[in-house]
Amino acid sequence: MKSPRCAGTTRGAPTGAWGNGELRVPTAIAVTSADMALPPQDERTLPAVVLRDVDRRPLEQALADMQTLVEHHGHVIVVCSQAAPNAVRRRLYTLRSLMETDRIALFQPDLPPLGLAVLARQLRQLASCDISPGVLASAGRLLVHYIHAGALLNSVARLDRVPVGLKSHAKSWVPGSQFGVLAHPEPQLVRITPEAELPGPEFGTWMLVAKGQLQSDWVTGTLAPSWKVQGLRETPLPAESPGWWGTGKLIEFCSYLPDLSVLYQLVTSVRRTRCHWCGIDVIGDRCVFCSATPPVHDGPPLNQLENRTAVG
Repeated sequence: MKSPRCAGTTRGAPTGAWGNGELRVPTAIAVTSADMALPPQDERTLPAVVLRDVDRRPLEQALADMQTLVEHHGHVIVVCSQAAPNAVRRRLYTLRSLMETDRIALFQPDLPPLGLAVLARQLRQLASCDISPGVLASAGRLLVHYIHAGALLNSVARLDRVPVGLKSHAKSWVPGSQFGVLAHPEPQLVRITPEAELPGPEFGTWMLVAKGQLQSDWVTGTLAPSWKVQGLRETPLPAESPGWWGTGKLIEFCSYLPDLSVLYQLVTSVRRTRCHWCGIDVIGDRCVFCSATPPVHDGPPLNQLENRTAVG
């Protein structure tokens, strides 16, 4: 397994190398609230940039702060929950549009808040390594496939982000009912019984648990052992979680890959391409910074044109 080549320190700021000896300031990983900036997973995890009250501060002030951030770091990856207020998301797009820059990536994967916070921390881990901004931004789409995120709920009556049948809705009105819900990678819902199970990862993970206004040991005492998690930690419930799950009586959980060496191996083993529009290296078929996709050629392949010319 390749060892991650990570940042050193120059004048108090972490720096890394592109592979040609050129030092650079790590790409900034930004979140829209402090509770989405989880504590470091290890000593190499870079701090998150918290865009506090980005929708409430004067536009000029928010714009100046974002410009300073881009000038210092070169590129900024903003990880934003789909449960964030619309005003927050509108302000982020406004800032990016006013700056007329391809150096800000707005990343909004369909993950519950706790899973999104975990993903942002994984990007903070990788930001310390010799990974270019385009590949780092694309890495989020790759790593999301290795995250299992869900919650234990006392009711699914207001849950609209995971498919719920009428039968489950009816049972949610029964006093004492609890439901185990897996939102990602494949939606699953079970009513909690002694035999209840949720499909877990087929690889070693750690689990992060955030308790809301629900008392139960099902997640830590039943689910975690069945998933054979290698480590378990607790954290405060993100403020956006009750809105995402439709209730404040929940316990949110997320299993993830904690080791930087494993994350680095996953990202660096994937083939890279160059964005035809902004020129940065990316993973996949869409640039996260400029949103460009590979050009589509309407005509027949070049070899067919050559054959037609030869025949004519």
